[in-house]
Formats: sequence, C-alpha cells, structure tokens
Amino acid sequence: MAEVTRKLGLSTTAIHGGAAPPTPGTGVTTPLVQSVNYVQETGTSEGLRYTRYGNTPNAELVQRRLAQLEGSEAALVLSSGMGATACAMLALLRGGDHLVSSSWIYGGTRTLFTDDLPGMGIEVTFCNPLEPRGWRKALRKNTRVIFLESPVNPTCRVLELNSLQSLAHSEGIALVVDSTFASPVNFRPIEHGVDVVIHSATKYLNGHHDILAGVVCGNEPFIDEVRRKMMVWGQAPDPFACWLLERGLKTIDVRVKRQNENAMRIAEWCVKRPEIAKVHYPGLPSHPDHEIAKTLLDGFGGMMAIELKGGGPSAIRFIHALKVFIYAASLGGVDSLVIEPRYSSHEHLTSEERAKIGIPDGFLRLSIGIEDAEDLIADIEQALQQ
Repeated sequence: MAEVTRKLGLSTTAIHGGAAPPTPGTGVTTPLVQSVNYVQETGTSEGLRYTRYGNTPNAELVQRRLAQLEGSEAALVLSSGMGATACAMLALLRGGDHLVSSSWIYGGTRTLFTDDLPGMGIEVTFCNPLEPRGWRKALRKNTRVIFLESPVNPTCRVLELNSLQSLAHSEGIALVVDSTFASPVNFRPIEHGVDVVIHSATKYLNGHHDILAGVVCGNEPFIDEVRRKMMVWGQAPDPFACWLLERGLKTIDVRVKRQNENAMRIAEWCVKRPEIAKVHYPGLPSHPDHEIAKTLLDGFGGMMAIELKGGGPSAIRFIHALKVFIYAASLGGVDSLVIEPRYSSHEHLTSEERAKIGIPDGFLRLSIGIEDAEDLIADIEQALQQ
C-alpha cells in the first residue's frame, strides 16, 4: 500500500494494513504461499523462514495488520485461541510466579489455570472482579500477571479497566485482556493501558467459522518471547489459516457493525417477551455494566444471552424449534448460532456452580450473525411459541 501521512481508519487498515505498495503485475489479493520450508542462503542463518517460526509471508502480513488494528507494537498469530493464551502465559510466567485471574473466564482458560500452570510451579488465584478491593487483596510479592476477559463469556459482563490498569502498573504487573468478544472494532484494550491483548481469531477476526487461530498483541520483546514458546510448543498456524484470516479481516468492520446493530434490535425485542426471564446485553440500560460499556466500547457487540422461564426443559424445546439459528459452539461468524453453556464451555461445572456465576439452566448464549434482523427475530418468536 502506498505510504500515507494521516492515520487510516479501522476499515481501511483492515483491508490494506501491513501490505507492500502495489506494483504493476501483482495480484490485488494476497497470494497464498502454501510452503513449510523456504530456500535459504548458504553460510548464514539470516533470513531463515519456516512455518513453525511464524515468519512466512502470509503470517507476517496478517500479523502486521493485526498489530495496526489493535494499536500494538507487534502481534503473533498462533494455531488457536487456547494456544495464544497458553503461550502468552508461558512467556510471562515462570515457576514460583503468581497469576491473579478474574473468576469469570472461558472454561478452557480456567482448565489451563487450574490444572496445568500449577503443575509448572505457577500459583493462581481467582478473583471476583466486582469485589471491592478484591484485585489488590489477591496480589502477592510474586504476582506477575493480572488476567481478565471483557466482555465476559458467556454472561456479556463488561469490566472496568481504569483502576485495574493503575493498580497493575503501580505494582509492575502485566495486565492481560482476552478481548475476543469485542474485536478491535468495538474495543482496543491497549488504548486503555492494557499490556497484552489476546484473541481467539477463530471468532470475529476471521468471522466465517472456517479457521482455528489465535492472536497475541503486545510490545516487540514480549511478542518475541511468545514466538519462542510457540516454536517449542508447536502452536504455529498453517499458511492457509493465515491467508483465510487476512481475507476475513477485510470485512471485519462492516461485519461487526452489522452484528452490533442486529444484536441491539434483538435484545430490545427479547426484553419485552414474557417467556424470557432475563436478557444479557451490555447495550441495554438494564444491563449492570451499561455505563461502563458506554465508556469503553465503540459498539456493544454481537454476543448476547437470554434466560428462558422454565429452565433447562424450555431451553431444549426452544432450540429444537429454531430454523435459522444453528445450534453450535464457537461464535463471531456471519451465521447466527445458539449454544447452551451447560453442555459446552461450562459443562465441567455443576448446575449449582453455574447458577452461582450467573449461568442457570435455561441460559442460552446467542452469537448474532449478519442475517436480516427481522428474520432472526421471527425465528426466536416462533421458537418461543413452541
């Protein structure tokens, strides 16, 4: 892309960011270089390219673009969101260190923190993110990282960051945010003092339910360390996944804005339905974090949840009656999905444990796509009537 002096908008960056200036005879779209190894110069290790190193053409282009979208010095694409989280934590923590995590996190991340990190000698403390002074009380002399998700999966809570980043930086602790639910269209945590941003690129960044990938964004020395962990633990993505991710990114601005609009309309409609006990969507004035969301987010997102009266049996009947929504895990794509966390991300918890963290039986997570909002509302309405 030709050099420009003014800062480009998000959509322009998503399409052109990090690309070389166009020259006659080159393709308008990025070519896929589906090769694991590359011809190397003799007598030197300089310029060594290898897919597991994350430095091949398709990986490097999309990594530059993601760094520009998030406002970070550098970014690294890995083979999954969990690979991104794991390698980021391994780059930040050593045996004898302590991690403080929000208790409101994705089930896979919780398993990493409860089962695997302690086996490496890393202590983990979970904190209720709403408890007054809870973060500070959880800190120890060996605390190195504070980790949280915002917005939270699957309850769509939005966490306040100003006091948390002040606390982390005053204590020399890295603040890490999983921003998968928001995408850079709605939220760029680095602008709010966050040190490291993680995404499951499978979701909104790709947006088409057809790749598995993760992203870590941060300063260059940190990303270099994450890269070393990725190389050793074998978490590098395939070139084709990088190519599809770059392709998907080109439409992220229009996709996410349409999903924001659809979700807002659906949430406002659901609030009026007597069959629905509760609607979780940060764009609603009734949402407990609505004021925080208005301050932090540029859009309220495509994720929402509803709680059906009648609990689990009502949820099963509702799901079976849906015609447009697809019952499937994951999120953030152009197709609208519905899932029950009790049978997916939070199946490891008992019914009582789920209810305690705001996920009772009858709780359904909706990933709103880019279909016509009227059709999605009509689908929900006919399913409720069943």
